[in-house]
Amino acid sequence: MASAMGAAAEAGGEPRRLHETGRRPGTVRSLVPARLDRLPWSRFHTRLIVALGVCWILDGLEITIVNSVGSTLEKSGALHLSAWQVGFIATIYLWGEVVGALVFGRLSDRLGRRKLFMVTLGLYLLASAATVLTWGHSLPALVYFFGTRFVAGAGIGGEYAAINSAIDELIPATYRGRTDIAVNGTYWGGALIGSAAELFFLNHFSVGIGWRIGFLVGPVIGIGIFFLRRHLPESPRWMLTHGHVEEAERIVDAIEEQSEASGRRLRPLERTEAIELAPTDRVSYLALLKVLFKDHRRRSILGFTMMITQSFLYNAIFFTEAIVLTTFFHVSASAAPKFIFFFAAGNLLGPLTIGRLFDTLGRRPMIVGTYLASGAVLAVTGALFAAGALDAASMTLLWCITFFIASAAASSAYLTVSELFPIEIRAQAIAVFFAVAQGFGSLGPTIFGTLIGTGSRGDLAIGYGVGAGMMVIGGIVALVLAVPAERRSLEDVATPLSVLKARLAEAATGSALPGTVAPAKSA
Repeated sequence: MASAMGAAAEAGGEPRRLHETGRRPGTVRSLVPARLDRLPWSRFHTRLIVALGVCWILDGLEITIVNSVGSTLEKSGALHLSAWQVGFIATIYLWGEVVGALVFGRLSDRLGRRKLFMVTLGLYLLASAATVLTWGHSLPALVYFFGTRFVAGAGIGGEYAAINSAIDELIPATYRGRTDIAVNGTYWGGALIGSAAELFFLNHFSVGIGWRIGFLVGPVIGIGIFFLRRHLPESPRWMLTHGHVEEAERIVDAIEEQSEASGRRLRPLERTEAIELAPTDRVSYLALLKVLFKDHRRRSILGFTMMITQSFLYNAIFFTEAIVLTTFFHVSASAAPKFIFFFAAGNLLGPLTIGRLFDTLGRRPMIVGTYLASGAVLAVTGALFAAGALDAASMTLLWCITFFIASAAASSAYLTVSELFPIEIRAQAIAVFFAVAQGFGSLGPTIFGTLIGTGSRGDLAIGYGVGAGMMVIGGIVALVLAVPAERRSLEDVATPLSVLKARLAEAATGSALPGTVAPAKSA
């Protein structure tokens, strides 16, 4: 049996670098997943989060800027858009996100995380920068404007699939939950930047210039991140399952060297922690559907429920918040961004402060607790609103409390769908759940907009009750179906298809293969 391992293993100590052929032709054994999961937090992980986490900041930035400049784009000095065209800006951007997630999600599983998160960021940068070149309000100008918005959305949608996969596969199991929760929550950091930027630009520049500068904020941030990403490695887990075993080992060697150079001692490994698999290049659509709707049907029900309920709630309230303030509380359009700023701050603080509990208390209690608690607070908010007991400040405060909790719940939905499915289809699974959630979520603003249009507090309170009820449903489903994935190796949570392929090869010979995959020990 051919093998390659460190000096410690040769001397009878722990295997620092194990790469062996498996028991059957075409299979290999490796400690790559266990080596990644035993790592302490290091500067490498910090750089990874900074370089990849900007995706959510850019998305929050884009959505907030569109919300802020909507009324400006209706003016003759800007693009002179009609009301429905202003609303269509967000719609076509969301359509782009869905298409981008589905297309680039599949490519990410096939070609690698690194290639795709470079392509998707570049696509966003070019499209968003191109938006500012729109001039006039002729039909070709409008087609160009909406086209750039669609492509920018496609870039961000592709980011969701590639980057959620890369983060989960590179972050040690001990930190995976809090990291994913926090990174997803930085969407609201982008919202804060966007609201502050537009508040400044629209009040200090002319109508035709201010909105253009606002659309350049994202590309300026993204350019610096683009060069930082060039130094990030491919996911060793992805490389391992696609047959690039030596490259995967070398990447982990380099990451371990960085940790040890800072004086960190690494936990000893056992040979039984090695994973045996049969690498594969691609997974068919039929295999994807089989995994989602047959092999992991319960997990898919959980994922769809969590994603749909949080998407409906967020889209319904965030996209109509300013209208509620101006319609029912008579807040001026120029003052509305100030309230949105505090709303975004509450959303940002939630994941950053309570995200660690998803790793310590566990996935099920935290998912259930955040979904049920946010639903309960929103129900109270709706009742007080209907009774006329709130003003703009107290309404915003209750929104902040609701979404301080709901933001962690929404982030946990993305965490759930990214860690509960095999690595070979991880990005595609994220894309499918994201696309379905966006489809249902897009109904929220329309429904709430219609309720607001009636001018009745009672009618809108019913909408808040529906949103609260959906979050409660999400919590109840999680109570039954949530998987205790905290501090567990991804391979332990969802067995890779390449491991199952290796097991089938063994089964065909009639011999058992004990310990094909052993869960990595928690650090």
